[in-house]
Amino acid sequence: MNDAPLHCGLRALRTARGWSQEEVARRAGISRAGVGAIEAGKLVPSTAAALALAAAFGCRVEDLFRLRDAAGPDEVAWAWPPDRLPARYWLAESNGVTRAYPTESTPRGGPAHDGVVRDGPPLWVDGIEAARTLVVASCDPAAGLLADAYERATGFRMLVFPRSSGKAAELLAAGLVHAAGLHLADDDEPDANAEAVQGRVAGGSRLLRLARWEAGVTLAPGVAAGTVAAALRADLVWVGREPGSGARLCLDRLGPDRPEPRIVARDHRGVAEAVRNGWAQAGICPRLVSEEAGLDFLKVRADVYDLALRARDVDDPRIRGLVRVVRSASLRDLLADLPGYRPDEAGEIRPVPDGS
Repeated sequence: MNDAPLHCGLRALRTARGWSQEEVARRAGISRAGVGAIEAGKLVPSTAAALALAAAFGCRVEDLFRLRDAAGPDEVAWAWPPDRLPARYWLAESNGVTRAYPTESTPRGGPAHDGVVRDGPPLWVDGIEAARTLVVASCDPAAGLLADAYERATGFRMLVFPRSSGKAAELLAAGLVHAAGLHLADDDEPDANAEAVQGRVAGGSRLLRLARWEAGVTLAPGVAAGTVAAALRADLVWVGREPGSGARLCLDRLGPDRPEPRIVARDHRGVAEAVRNGWAQAGICPRLVSEEAGLDFLKVRADVYDLALRARDVDDPRIRGLVRVVRSASLRDLLADLPGYRPDEAGEIRPVPDGS
C-alpha cells in the first residue's frame, strides 16, 4: 500500500497514452526525475507542477491527483452504482481516473471479475492493469466478435456494456466509457450519429465507422404480413425499445402517431425473444438478430453504426489498437459474413463539428 498523502493517477494516464516519463517531462516542462518521484509517491507536486502535468494531458488536476483522505488509500469510485450488494466489479481507467464497473451480462460473457464488494466501497485490486482496459457501451449484437478480435490483436481487455445509442452517448459525455456505439443515422438522416454527441463531449469527439446493418420488422410465426405497410396496418402487439435507442427511432419514424409499445425490451435480442416466445407479434431489430431467432424479417432501413470516441483519446494505445482492429481485413470478413452487415466503410474516422 502506498502511504503518500495523494492518490496519483499519473502513471496510469501516462501508460494509457503510451508515453515515457521523458515524454511527460518534456510536455510538462519538469524533470524526468520529478515525474518518477511523483509517480512513486516520493514527491508531492507543487501547484505549478500539477497544473503543468494536467495541461500536458489535457485533463483536470483532480483527474491526476486527489487526497487519499477523501476516499481511503485503496478505495475507488463506482462508475455507476450496482443494483445490489454483494456486487462483483471490473476496474478500468479513463482519463486518469480508475473506476469500478459493476459486472453484468455482456455479448460475449465474462471476463472474470476483478473484485467483489460485500459491504462498503470497491477497492483497488493489486495486479489489475486498469489502464489496459477499454470500456465500450454498445447495443451491437456482434460486439462480441469485435471484443474477441481486439483482445487477440492488442493484448488489451475490452469490456462491452449493452446500452442503447442514447445511453451510450450519455456515458461517453460523462467520461465513463472510451467508446459509444451509435446507430441513429441512415441515408435519410446521415448526420444523426454526429448530432448525438455534438457539443456534449469535452474536447470534441470523433466517429469511427464500423458497419451498416439492416434494421427492420421481425415478425412472429403465423403473422401474414408480406410488407412493412401491411405489418403496420395489422392489429399486432409490438415490442419496443427505450426512447433514444436506434430501434425506437426507427419505429417512431414508421408511425409517429402510433401508441407506445406495450412491451419494452432491454436490447435487440430481447425484442426477438419477446416475439419468438409469443409475448409480442412484431418489433424492430437488426436482421442478424431476427434470423438468429428464426423469425421472418422485413427490411426498413440500413442503419449506420459508428463508435463515438473522445478526440483527446485518439493517441491512447487502446484507441489506436481499436482503430487498427476495425480496419483489419480479418474483422471486415467476419462482419461481412453476418446477415445484413456491410463493413465497406469500416475504419473511416470523421471529426464531429463542435456545434458552435
